[in-house]
Amino acid sequence: MDQEVNLYRNRSKTAKLLSLSGVICIVLLLLFLYCIGIFDGELKVKPAVFSGGILLIMLGLLVNSLLSLRDKSAQISLHKSHFSGKTTPMAKAFGAGNWDDVTAINLQKVGGDTLVIVTLGNASNYKDRLPAMLWKMAYDEASQQLNIMYSASVIAIEPSELYELFMTYWQNSKKGSMIS
Repeated sequence: MDQEVNLYRNRSKTAKLLSLSGVICIVLLLLFLYCIGIFDGELKVKPAVFSGGILLIMLGLLVNSLLSLRDKSAQISLHKSHFSGKTTPMAKAFGAGNWDDVTAINLQKVGGDTLVIVTLGNASNYKDRLPAMLWKMAYDEASQQLNIMYSASVIAIEPSELYELFMTYWQNSKKGSMIS
C-alpha cells in the first residue's frame, strides 16, 4: 500500500446533516418564542433560558458547518506511514498520527454516530498537539493511551468501510516495519 487514500466530503450527507440542524434550530426558535410569551402572553423564564441557550449553541454549530463547506481538502488521509483527519474537532486538532504508535482500532457507536477510534501508545509524544480539554477527553490515564476519533458522517463511505480502511493501512504498516 504505497498509495495514499484521501476521503472527501460527501455533499449529500452534509446537506442532510445541515438540513436536520436547520430544522432543530427552527423548532428551538419556536420553543423560545413560545417561552418568552409571543404566542400566549405568558413569560416562562427557565424554559426560555434553556431553549435560548441551546438555540445559540445550535446556531453556532450550524454556522461553523456552513463555513467549513468551503474546505475542499480531504477529510481523512491514510498513508503508509501516517494518518490524519478533520471529521471531528479532536481529529482536526490532533493532526497526523504515526501507524507505529497505534495499539488498537475499534468501531464504536457514540450518540447518533458510529466512530472509528484509533488508540495510540506513546501518548506523551502527542501531548502538545491537543488543547487541555480535548486531551482530557482523549487520554485514558488507566492505560496511558490516547484515543482519537474519526467519523464517517460527512464522507462518502460507511463507518464499517472506514474501519476496514484504517485496519488495512495499520496492518500493512506493521508488515512494512517488520521488513525494514
